Amino acid sequence: MTNIPETGRTPRVQIRLVVIQILVLSLLGTLGGRLWYLQIREGAEYAKEASGNHVQQVVQPAVRGSILDARGVPIADNETRLVVSASRTDLMKMADDGRAVLTKLAGVLGMEPKEVRQKVRLCDAKTPQPCWNGSPYQPIPITDEATPKQALQIRERAEDFPGITAEPEAVRRYPGPGKANTAQVLGYLSPVTDEEIQQAKDTDSPYLRSDQVGRSGLERAYDKELRGKAGVTRYEVDNLGRVIGKAEADAAQPGSNLVTSIDSRVQRVAEYELNEAMKQARKEWDRNTQENYKADSGAVVVMEAKTGRIVAMASNPTYDPNAWVGGISLKDYRNLTGKGSNYPLLNRAIQGQSAPGSTFKVISTAAAIEAGYPFDGRYPCTSSYSVGGQVFKNFESENFGPISLGRALEVSCDTVFYGLAHREWQRDGGIKPKKKANDYFFKAAHQFGLGKETGIDLPNEVTGRVPDRQWKQDYWKANKDAWCKQGKKDGSYVEKIAYENCLEGNQMRAGDEINYSIGQGDTLVTPIQMATIYAAIANGGTLHDPTVGKAIVSADGRTVQEIKPKAHGRLPISGTTLAEMDEALAGVATRGTAAWRFAQVGWPQDKIPMHAKTGTAEVYGKQTTSWFTTYTKDYAVVMTISQGGTGSGASGPAVRNIYDALYGVSDDGAIDKKNALLPSPQKGLPKVRTDGTIKSPKVAKDPAEDQRASQEGAPEPDATQAAATVPTPTTGNRDTRRRSRRRGSRRMLT
Repeated sequence: MTNIPETGRTPRVQIRLVVIQILVLSLLGTLGGRLWYLQIREGAEYAKEASGNHVQQVVQPAVRGSILDARGVPIADNETRLVVSASRTDLMKMADDGRAVLTKLAGVLGMEPKEVRQKVRLCDAKTPQPCWNGSPYQPIPITDEATPKQALQIRERAEDFPGITAEPEAVRRYPGPGKANTAQVLGYLSPVTDEEIQQAKDTDSPYLRSDQVGRSGLERAYDKELRGKAGVTRYEVDNLGRVIGKAEADAAQPGSNLVTSIDSRVQRVAEYELNEAMKQARKEWDRNTQENYKADSGAVVVMEAKTGRIVAMASNPTYDPNAWVGGISLKDYRNLTGKGSNYPLLNRAIQGQSAPGSTFKVISTAAAIEAGYPFDGRYPCTSSYSVGGQVFKNFESENFGPISLGRALEVSCDTVFYGLAHREWQRDGGIKPKKKANDYFFKAAHQFGLGKETGIDLPNEVTGRVPDRQWKQDYWKANKDAWCKQGKKDGSYVEKIAYENCLEGNQMRAGDEINYSIGQGDTLVTPIQMATIYAAIANGGTLHDPTVGKAIVSADGRTVQEIKPKAHGRLPISGTTLAEMDEALAGVATRGTAAWRFAQVGWPQDKIPMHAKTGTAEVYGKQTTSWFTTYTKDYAVVMTISQGGTGSGASGPAVRNIYDALYGVSDDGAIDKKNALLPSPQKGLPKVRTDGTIKSPKVAKDPAEDQRASQEGAPEPDATQAAATVPTPTTGNRDTRRRSRRRGSRRMLT
């Protein structure tokens, strides 16, 4: 065989090698370009994203600040509870995602396994509650009601409960000192929502997913101050979620404390007396409807007359704010919001609207003076007043003859105000008003602050309603079609009214203004509005913004930010008219419609001048609403009871008992300072010490006693000691006679 020497590769092989080289070089070039793009051009951005993807946050919630009454007694604070939590990261490392451990934990806690598993699942758009809305890298609370025995079982058998902890933690509570509930004023907390997180993202107080936020009351109004700042620890984790190191940590900052003007002792008395008045009203027979009064809801406000600060505010029906702590059950939620609940979450002191009845007559009096009618003029108080074939009666058809405006307030004569309002309606043009009608009666209501919010530092206050010409026109436009469809000329009463409204519901008729003059018709007010007005009459004419918050104090007590009283206007009456009106309202308590609640049953009028106005508002389809508005030089107290009867009859005894408690007035009219809860408004602030304990301010019985205490260096009690003095009502028989009812209240306070 002949050997052929190898002189080189064939052309085909060479071509293949060239192609391969080109491909390799192309791939290397592509990879190099991509690396340059990722590492050089976009390197910083991708490095930032990679860092974010591998750093996770664990939040340590800040301790929420306490809410204190005026003496430093906590009405909302925190308590230490045993909280059992699960680490979702640890559970996910287990073969069955921790189902066995969670089932075993449910057995220890006495819960259903399904319920426990639901608590540790993460919330998303498709996952219903319960679920976890916070970071998956921090412990997820299963229960905050673990017993010491349950916690010990978990901790002693840690090998059986990997990823499960049982530790003491601070949990919100509402202690209710002396059984003072204060529910609607305090409000409640619930977890933050995704929408709220986004809205607060760029503010100076952003939310974390683990935050609990105020939903109503003071908890909402002062949420930013109370919440504090959560601590955040950042951990480095790998792409499997395993912690590989600790990045950095920011310590939690506790929230500030809110000192309020609420006195928990007075608050308890107000709540108790309102509830007792409603219970008593349900025993009384309503001659109009031929059944007992329903007394289905009510409210009471105790306000400092010179500052607008709220000493007590109660709404009934009420609820236990602790129901929200740790998450509310579906059953409890339905009980608070269902149709049969009568909506106890409503704060009827600022959200309850009704016609004011004769308590409105101070506004009508001011309007009459502005219109040129003299206060001491003579006005016919007849048993009825007729307009266009319609008869408007005086209460119980009483006839006092010609009387002054002051006497009309004392005896609450309707027909005096009917006549004045009708004459002004005629002067303004009647059914065809002048272009620039004076409308004194409507203007006065606006100037007194009705038809708008008072500015109280509580959320969701309503405005009430002044049914002036503009409101009539707007209301007619909104309802005309429905009225025309429903109305019948010869139908039922409601159908006839609808028929009339269809034709001329936008016109201010004589009957509209006549009804309006005594607080009837379409007028709506709230108890806080009436308390503000009567406090202004007491203090010389200043309309204050009602306030519950008195000061914000840092957790260590070193920073105090006092919340000063603010005013939003003055009453539109002269000093002379104010003095005359003040004297007439004192006459209501001494010789008028409220005399049987004060002067005739031992009230010390010479030492503590009492001023009052009663009101009984009629509501179509319902029983009458009871109103009782009062003031002294120190306080304004207003109570209303829906479907409760007359003002002095239903609300009168309860208001009298509140004053007895404030000033220490006994059955015979003597003043016992030892039994007086708050004979003058609390001026000082409780002191929060650096260790968090609270020192109560002094409560002086009178200036002389205050001076003696200062000279003798009397010690100031701690808030814990002060809390022990909150009166707790006793049970016992009370008959319906006024004297016996008052003695029953005295037993409560002693």
